[in-house]
Amino acid sequence: MKQQAYVAIDLGASSGRLILGTMQEGKLNLEEIHRFTNDPVYLGDTFYWDFMRIFHEIKQGLKKLSQRSDIEVTSIGIDTWGVDGAWLDKNGRLLTNPIHYRDARTSKTMDAFYNHITDSKLYDITGIQKMSFNTVYQLYYDMTQNEVVKNYGEKWLFMPDLIAYFLTGSTFNEYSIASTGALLDAKTRTYSKELFEALGLPLDKMQPIVMPGTVVGTLTAAIQEETGLGEVKVVAVGSHDTASAVAGAPLETENEVYLCCGTWCLMGMELQEPILSENSKDFNITNEGGVEGTIRYLKNINGLWFLQQLRKVWNERGLNLSFPDIIAEVQKSNCDFAVDATADRFMAPLNMEKEIIAYCKETYGVTLETVGDIAKAAYNGLAIHYKEVLEMFENITGKSIETVRMVGGGIQDQYLCQRVADSTGKQVVAGPIEASCIGNMLMQMKAVGTIKSLNEGRQIVRESFEQKHYSAK
Repeated sequence: MKQQAYVAIDLGASSGRLILGTMQEGKLNLEEIHRFTNDPVYLGDTFYWDFMRIFHEIKQGLKKLSQRSDIEVTSIGIDTWGVDGAWLDKNGRLLTNPIHYRDARTSKTMDAFYNHITDSKLYDITGIQKMSFNTVYQLYYDMTQNEVVKNYGEKWLFMPDLIAYFLTGSTFNEYSIASTGALLDAKTRTYSKELFEALGLPLDKMQPIVMPGTVVGTLTAAIQEETGLGEVKVVAVGSHDTASAVAGAPLETENEVYLCCGTWCLMGMELQEPILSENSKDFNITNEGGVEGTIRYLKNINGLWFLQQLRKVWNERGLNLSFPDIIAEVQKSNCDFAVDATADRFMAPLNMEKEIIAYCKETYGVTLETVGDIAKAAYNGLAIHYKEVLEMFENITGKSIETVRMVGGGIQDQYLCQRVADSTGKQVVAGPIEASCIGNMLMQMKAVGTIKSLNEGRQIVRESFEQKHYSAK
C-alpha cells in the first residue's frame, strides 16, 4: 500500500530543497528528495534571483518524486524568504525577474518615499520593522522609477506565490509572506488602503490574501505531463519560511522565545495580537503574520550570513575550510572584540573578511589577522545582540522569558547554541533542524484533514524529533 506523502519546497537564500514527509507509527519522517544551490546573479548593477533556474530545479525534484512507487503525493507546499517577488503582465507572463532583497535600488527613492508617509505612521499601520528592502519600498521604486512595471505590470506575486502560480495557474498572495513587506494593516490582516493611497500605489495589482492551510489549486496539465505527477493539490502554507519554521517549533508556553537560525537569525514570540506600542516602535520590532491567525513578534538579526560569507571568501582564496574547521579555530581564539551585528555595512559587502577587519580597526584600533579571531568577532557580535533582543521582549511584553527554543539548520553549530545560552542566561532547547519543512507539512496536513490543529501537529513534532538542551556556563 502506498504511503500518503507531503512535499515541502523549501527555499532559502543560499539553497533549495524538496523534502518528502510521511507518517509512520505516529511519527513524521523526512527524506530529502532534491537539493540545489540558490545562486543570485549580478547583471549590470542589479542583484537578481535566478528564478528560471530555481523553477527548473523544483521541476527536477518533482520528476524524482513521480518515479517513486512507494508513495502517493497528497500535496505540495512552498516556503521561501520574505519580501521579494515579481510582476506578471496582463497575459500572465513573467514581466520582471525577481530582484534580491540585498539589491541597493530602493535607497534611491527613500527621500521621496518619506514625503508621503513617516516612519512612525508606517509602523502604526503595519507594525513592521524598518528595513530598506521591505516590499513597500520595492513597490514604490517600481511605480516611480521602473517604466516597464509602470506601463505593463498587472499582478504582483511574492516569491512562493510566483512559484505556486507557475505550478497551478492560480494567483494569490499568502498572508504570512505578504505580511513581511510592510503592506498589510497589522490589525485587520489585509492590505492597507490608507497606505496604498498615501503612496500612490495600485492596490488592484495586489492579489487576494489567502490564509495558511488553504488549498489553492492543483498542478496544471503541463506540469503534470512534464513531471509525471498527477492532479496533486498545492497548499498555501506559512509561505514565509520563518512562519513555517515557527509552526514547526514545538513551543509549549507563552514564556518562550524562538530563534530561527539560518542565513538570517530571527528571534521572536508567538502572540495572538500585534504590539504597536511606542516601545515596540522604538526598538524596531516587527509584527509578521503566522499560521492560525497568530502574530510573529520578532526581530531580524543578520545571522549565519556572516559565517557563510567568510567561508566563501576564504575558500575562494584556497583555504578549503568547512564550517566545523572555522568553529574549531574560533574555539582556540581569545578575541574579545565584537562587530555590530546590526550595521548596514554587513548587509552585502563584497568581501566580508575585509569588512570585519576594517570595522574592528576603526572601532577598536586593532587589526584582526587569523580565521579564528575574525570569525569570533562575528560570533561575539551575534551573542551580544541576542541578549539585547531577548531583554527587549521581556521589557515590552512584561513576560519573564524562561526558554530560548532554537530551530533551523544553524542549530547544527553547537558552539552557537552554547553561546546563546551563555549570553542570555536562559535555558536553550535546540531542535528540530528542519523546522521550516516540518511547519510547511503541518499546514498541508491540516489543509487535507490529516490533523485538526497546529497544537496536534506540534505534538507530532515533539514525538518525532530530537531536542538538545544547553545551559549557561
